[in-house]
Amino acid sequence: MNLPLKKTALQIIEFGNLPEDQFYCLINLNISPDGMNIEKLRLTDPRNFDLQFRESGCLLMLTEDEIEELIRRKEIDRDSIHESLYKLARQEGVI
Repeated sequence: MNLPLKKTALQIIEFGNLPEDQFYCLINLNISPDGMNIEKLRLTDPRNFDLQFRESGCLLMLTEDEIEELIRRKEIDRDSIHESLYKLARQEGVI
């Protein structure tokens, strides 16, 4: 997949008030130009949750703890999380 950075976005999704309820998602804007529809995702059957995320254009989804670990290991930059996740997704073959 040859997807330029400008065709992606970082969307932070919260399903609750706890840190583990917060997810950082790299979104394919060709599929979801306005980002993922959170209300629709909230209604998704938990058994189909991953599928619904993929169908909504989610390329990569990480928890806040995973983001902090990647920052600690200097694999991503706190000041440019979107660009860093994009580069990581390219390195890992997701994009």
